[in-house]
Amino acid sequence: MSLFVRISRLSLPLLVMGAAACATVPPSATNGRELPPILAQDEIFRPYVKLGTVEVTRERFGAIDDLRNEADDWANEALETEAAKLGADAVILPEIRGEKSSYLFFPVTEIKAKGVAIKFR
Repeated sequence: MSLFVRISRLSLPLLVMGAAACATVPPSATNGRELPPILAQDEIFRPYVKLGTVEVTRERFGAIDDLRNEADDWANEALETEAAKLGADAVILPEIRGEKSSYLFFPVTEIKAKGVAIKFR
């Protein structure tokens, strides 16, 4: 067997394991459950119990105006994911803020989101 064939046989499993290690699980479901939705106050018709406040923070390079849509999508999904960890049925009163700062010459935006995780009775 040539040296190239031996190296190929050894590197193939390493390549497959490396690619599998980079795979991520989509946050669309937690333990087989759908993520709890973010609801407005007028969408709640049943009594509920507040489980707690969920907060998430993220820093991104870029100006606030350029990241607004992406930041909102990320914040909503992150709030839903954290609420699902608490066993919540929904998230209410979401607040999403973007604060700008700079890192040397590059604009940096810190995205902060907060909401209340609830469970229906």
